[in-house]
Amino acid sequence: MIYLEKDSISNKELPEGCKLCREGSKLVLFVTGLCNFRCFYCPLSSAKKNKDVIYADERPVINEMDIIEEAILIDSKGAGITGGDPLNVIERTAHYIKFLKEYFGDNYHIHLYTATADINKVKILSEAGLDEIRFHVPVSLWKKLKGSKYENAIKLSKEYMKTGIEVPVLPDKKDELLKLIKDSEELGVDFINLNELEFSETNYESLRIHKYRPKSYISSGVFGSQSLARKIITENEFSITVHYCSAAFKDAVQLRNRIKRRAKNVAKKYEIITKDGTLLFGSLECEDIESVVEILNDMGVPGDLFEYDDAKHRINIAPWVIEDLELKGCKKYLIEEYPTYDRLEVERTPI
Repeated sequence: MIYLEKDSISNKELPEGCKLCREGSKLVLFVTGLCNFRCFYCPLSSAKKNKDVIYADERPVINEMDIIEEAILIDSKGAGITGGDPLNVIERTAHYIKFLKEYFGDNYHIHLYTATADINKVKILSEAGLDEIRFHVPVSLWKKLKGSKYENAIKLSKEYMKTGIEVPVLPDKKDELLKLIKDSEELGVDFINLNELEFSETNYESLRIHKYRPKSYISSGVFGSQSLARKIITENEFSITVHYCSAAFKDAVQLRNRIKRRAKNVAKKYEIITKDGTLLFGSLECEDIESVVEILNDMGVPGDLFEYDDAKHRINIAPWVIEDLELKGCKKYLIEEYPTYDRLEVERTPI
C-alpha cells in the first residue's frame, strides 16, 4: 500500500500521468468547456462550464505559443488534457497533442480525460500520439460497464495506450463503485483513479439536493467520499492500480509544486519566493505615480528593485526597500500573490 500526501492512497504504483502531476510537472491544458454530458456533480467554474474556451493552466490561450510558454515556465514534462470533454473538439485536441509532441519530443507525456466512448475518436487520439486515456464512466453505467460502449472503447484504447477509468467517489454508491472496479479489472484496464467528490460554486445546490454535505467547514470535500475510497482500497485486493486522490492533495501538493516550479522562472529581483511558492513584494499606491518613480530614481534605488505596474496602477518594489521609505500621498503594502498567469492575490498587509 502506498500512502501519499493529504490522505491520498494507492494500492500499487501510480499511473505515469499521476506521478508527474504529483511533482507539479504537468501542464493542465483545458481545451474546451463544452460537454454533452450533464453530470450533476460537475465542478467546473461558471467561466468555463459549457463555454468553448482554452486555458493553459490559468492562462487564457490566444495562440499556440501561449501553451508552449506556459509549459516552459513550469518546466513541464507533460500535459494533462481536460475539459469539458476534449473529444467534443477532437480535431483541436488531436492537433494540440501532435503540436506538443513535435515541440517537446516523444517523451513528453500526455494524458487525457474524457466521458466520450467513441472508438473512431480513440483512433484519432492514438494517431496523434496520446500516451494515456482516462474514461469518465457515467454513474448510471457503474454497474453495467460490460456490454456498454465503454467496453469497446476500453478494449480498443488498450491496444494503443495506457487506459484507465477516473470517477468521483459518491459516498452513497459503494456497491456501484465496487462493481465498476471489478468489471474494469476483468476488462484489463491499467488503473482506476478515484477522486474525492467536491463542492464548487456551480455544483453546490445540486450536491445539496442529493443530500451531500461538506466534511468540514474548511474543506470542499463531500462527507463520506474519502472514507469510502480509502475503505475500498484497504479492504479489497485488486490486480490493477486503484488510486484515491483527495481534494486537499490537488491543492496542497499538485498545485503547490506546480507554482513552485513557475515561481523560480517568473520571480523578479524585487520579489521573494516563499516556501509555498507564492511571491512576496512591496507595493506603493500613490496619488502621483510618476513623481514617485522620479524620487526612487533620484534616491538611487536600482531599477530592477522596483517596477511600475500599469495594470494595477501601483509601484511594485522590494520589501527590504519599502520598509524605510516615507513618501507623502502613498500607501504602503506587503503583498503576496500566486506566480500564476492571473497573479491571484493571496494576502495584503498594510505597512
